[in-house]
Amino acid sequence: MSIYIYIYIYIYICIVYTCDQCRYTGKSENEMNIDDEETRSKYPFVSILSMSGGDGDNSYSSNSLLQRRVLSMTKAILVKNTKEMMTNLGFPKCIKLADLGCSSGQNTFLVISEIVNTINLLCQEWNQNPPEIDCCLNDLPGNDFNTTFTFITFFNDKLTSKIPCFVSGVPGSFYSRLFPRKSLHFIHSNYSIHYLSKVPDGLEKKRVYITSSSPLSEYKAYLNQFQRDFTTFLRMRSEEMVSNGRMVLTLIGRNTLEDPLYRDCCHWLTLLSNSLCDLVFEGLVSASKVNSFNMPFYDPNKEEVKEIVENEGSFKINDLETHVFDLGHSNEDFSFQSHRAQAGKKEASCIRAVTETLLVAHFGDAINIDTLFEKYAHHVSQHASCKNKTSVSLVISLIRN
Repeated sequence: MSIYIYIYIYIYICIVYTCDQCRYTGKSENEMNIDDEETRSKYPFVSILSMSGGDGDNSYSSNSLLQRRVLSMTKAILVKNTKEMMTNLGFPKCIKLADLGCSSGQNTFLVISEIVNTINLLCQEWNQNPPEIDCCLNDLPGNDFNTTFTFITFFNDKLTSKIPCFVSGVPGSFYSRLFPRKSLHFIHSNYSIHYLSKVPDGLEKKRVYITSSSPLSEYKAYLNQFQRDFTTFLRMRSEEMVSNGRMVLTLIGRNTLEDPLYRDCCHWLTLLSNSLCDLVFEGLVSASKVNSFNMPFYDPNKEEVKEIVENEGSFKINDLETHVFDLGHSNEDFSFQSHRAQAGKKEASCIRAVTETLLVAHFGDAINIDTLFEKYAHHVSQHASCKNKTSVSLVISLIRN
């Protein structure tokens, strides 16, 4: 640990969501275990939506450059809201912040260090004593927290001050309560809120996700599920946050307002669906198994997000922006087949890192994951237009009323 950094790190991983919540609600351990069972029943994907763990070639830690680039894109909003939170709350002596959906790897520490360094700089400018900071890293219980905490030294090196920081892991679904009431000052989440608590009911289940040929009822089913889940997310956070606390959320969205079914040929789930269909055509997996697989995912547009926030009523929108993004190869020279193949492999590795756990849970030994993502890489390489992504990231900052 560097001499110029004075940092306390407490790492705890608890099986239930938090001991503080248990104490606050006055529930016994048995009652909390019952709640866990109810949560798993209500949210069947909470155990299988974790990113690929470890630090190997197919891990999320090694294939999350896109998410890192998105974090860089949202830095201005993150810094702005951190400063406003500190000044509006009168420079509290202790700040509790949470990164929801932290996953595994170093990305979460890029966010946390940015917030901590911003607080330190602001305190220097205002001649204030820096606060102690409680940094809570949340993800599902199946998340690879061990790999995440191996980047503690990386976190230390990113800090520019001697502010005491207490880092902890908080396993649990963010569609449930995770923290005591009115305890959080700042919440961040990057590329997590677009995952739903379940696949919507009533789907025809012939494609992995919405396509231009899907019935309108499929779009409505996904939208309704997102409305329910995002409303639940906001209600849970409204109980946990102090008044004037801040929340910065980034999620995959879309720009299209006129045609709710539009997903271009290069949409990552369209490519995944095409790759699964290739395996069916080649007799490598059954059509029924593929037809029964749907992603618990929704990419809302700005107006849909805005409406949900306003209807829920606990938060005021401070910023709401859309940013076009790609999967890291928009500057590749696609004039050569070798370059297209390279771009295809890059994207396939990225998508594999975020979907493999879910795919294995559904297909088991009935599918060869290596073969599937070889197909995926091939599809990317065959579409030169894939280098010009039309997908977007939505960035929204909220103020607790």
